[in-house]
Amino acid sequence: MRHSILITLILVFCSIGAADAEVQSGAAPQAQKAILITGASTGLGRAMAELLASKGHFVYAGARKDKDIAELNAIENIQAVRLDVTKQEDIDAAVKTISEAGRGLYGLVNNAGVAVIAPLVEVDEEDFNFQMDVNIYGPYRVTKAFAPLIIESRGRITTTGSISGILSGTLFGPYSMSKHAMEAFTDSLAVEMERFEVKVSVIEPGNYQSDIGKNIARRMKARGTTPEGSLYKEDLERMMGWVNSDEPSGGDPVEVAEAALHALFDDNPKRRYMVVPNERQAQITVAKAMEEMVQLNQRQKYSYTREQLIEMLDTAMAANP
Repeated sequence: MRHSILITLILVFCSIGAADAEVQSGAAPQAQKAILITGASTGLGRAMAELLASKGHFVYAGARKDKDIAELNAIENIQAVRLDVTKQEDIDAAVKTISEAGRGLYGLVNNAGVAVIAPLVEVDEEDFNFQMDVNIYGPYRVTKAFAPLIIESRGRITTTGSISGILSGTLFGPYSMSKHAMEAFTDSLAVEMERFEVKVSVIEPGNYQSDIGKNIARRMKARGTTPEGSLYKEDLERMMGWVNSDEPSGGDPVEVAEAALHALFDDNPKRRYMVVPNERQAQITVAKAMEEMVQLNQRQKYSYTREQLIEMLDTAMAANP
């Protein structure tokens, strides 16, 4: 059982997506809107950029490499902006570029992300800091910088989280910590933005095709990371075998893009978009959330009965149809 959960987590960590009937039917707005997407050069962010551009919206696509910038600029309705979310000077320059363009900014998609996979008691502090710098400080920096433009347009902010923001397990501590943080980021930001009529959401995908596995392998190689001497040698060997595989895995990232489209433009966007390519990933994620509820309620001073918990569940479901 523990082995199957580890393999499932290995598959689900490179997350992002959403494809339920509500997302499929999300209506696009009448007028062109400007949207900034960070981490738009490949994979999930690229799918978002291409879908939004194909719907007639103007996309500012954040990228770091000259090759990616040139490719993005060749797509109709897309303008690439050089944007490394760990560099304040890049963020400031992007704010200047977008402000001076005169289109305003209706939507922000905090999509840029990385994964560091290592045991918590062994992870190198430099790797740990890199994980948090991109996945936590990145959305914080970018959202803070572009908030005035989003507030002015009464727009939308969405962040690419992960079902790893609910799940966690062996080797996934650093990554899951960063995605758990996006849960709190989303909820607090949503409340703070209500007074400005700005709606906030998080997309929590399961396993969708992206370059995150290749990037993990590249960083491990560059950092000289090996399983030798680790207390988790077998787990690391399985992980390294997966990230070094050339076999594609995961669902079609267009489902992620459809979730972003709905979050940005539907009249009644959801706070959370859990999107997974199979029922197993949905089941373990929802079951984990329920397990945490049971643990919170377990033998505490004000514990609730099963009937009271069911009543709370019914109330919550009625409030989120």
